[in-house]
Amino acid sequence: MKLRLAALLALLMLSACVRRGEVFEAGVYAVRSACPIAGIPAGTEDVTLFNPPSSRDSLAIDVTASISDVRTTCQDVGNDIVSTATFTVTALRRNAGPARQVVLPYFNVALQGGGRIVAKQVGQAVLNFPAGGTHAWTRAQATIRVNRAAATLPANVRAILTQRRKPGDPQAAVDPLSDPGVRRAVAEATFEHLVGFQLTQEQLRYNATR
Repeated sequence: MKLRLAALLALLMLSACVRRGEVFEAGVYAVRSACPIAGIPAGTEDVTLFNPPSSRDSLAIDVTASISDVRTTCQDVGNDIVSTATFTVTALRRNAGPARQVVLPYFNVALQGGGRIVAKQVGQAVLNFPAGGTHAWTRAQATIRVNRAAATLPANVRAILTQRRKPGDPQAAVDPLSDPGVRRAVAEATFEHLVGFQLTQEQLRYNATR
């Protein structure tokens, strides 16, 4: 998941009296949150298991699974912001047979600045297929901690981003993020909470080319 820094121009640190989406003479304001942005990196939301494992024939597909319904909560714990993501893993097996358990690894990542992994854990989603059944599902949970100071914009950068700009003002036509220092500060203070299947290189290639 790549950050779109241009879109962060509207994510300003505002007082409590400003409501999300409220329109002012100088434009539309939104509230920037220090909570990590949750998501699933493209290409890691699905996994396909083959039998035999070396085959990539459609007739050899054994189990397919996907991650969906990602929901997060965010709370302050001491000097940290704790983000907890819950998500659903659903799976389908090709042949209904005896009861079977399939364990799928998933990653839990804290990403800073759109490209730097600052923390990573690998968990396991345990799926139990009932006898004679082809469907299984489970809910999984993943948590990251982010230092609040690291996720807070410096005061001088907040002042630049929240400066009121009136029509005709020369500064009104200048994108604050055109300043490399401001752009870098916004990126450094922006974190993402990412989950997805822990795939092999071969599985990633399969997802990209299927």
